[in-house]
Amino acid sequence: MSTERREPLDRRRVADTALRLLNEVGLDGLTLRAIARELDVKAPALYWHFKDKQALLDEMATEMYRRMVAGAALDPADTWRERLLKANRGLRAALLGYRDGAKVFSGSRFTGIEHAAQMEDNLRLLTGAGFTLGQAVRALTTAYLYTLGFVTEEQGVQPLPGERREGYDMHERARLMADFPLSAQAGAEIFEDYDGHFEEGLALVIEGIGARYGVS
Repeated sequence: MSTERREPLDRRRVADTALRLLNEVGLDGLTLRAIARELDVKAPALYWHFKDKQALLDEMATEMYRRMVAGAALDPADTWRERLLKANRGLRAALLGYRDGAKVFSGSRFTGIEHAAQMEDNLRLLTGAGFTLGQAVRALTTAYLYTLGFVTEEQGVQPLPGERREGYDMHERARLMADFPLSAQAGAEIFEDYDGHFEEGLALVIEGIGARYGVS
């Protein structure tokens, strides 16, 4: 009989394992059975901690957030524009660290309140700059949803940095769309230089927020 002592199975250990496995198999291949096999336990053991896959995704998203903000102090000298830039650049970088990271994050509910301190700080910054509370919420949410949607599309083409799905060859796309020259040329704008595309789009969102609410 083995006397090796196993690490206790808890929600965080399961989430850690799931996030590691996510990069190997993607969201579609991530099953409770596969995670249980990785942990060397029976699948029913996981149901003590998670009633279904969505509950697991909620914990995974929460752990992704914990890692994203760990050691990343907010700068009290930020303007509201700088804060939106930094927050959404950081979010994109965090999501790109996982295959299907944006899909995991999208629609998930945090299982703790670790996000509350940063949310409170951001709301105080924006309301102090002249936004009403409702406007501040919509500004933060709009920028967040832009980033989440952008990364979802980005990872549909490049699941991980340096990895590209088949079907996104720009020369082949241009050949197939030769009768639509502007649309053919647009492919490079849509499916290349994601860093530049993201930065320009985020700047548009932030400028639009300032113009809409009249806050400089």
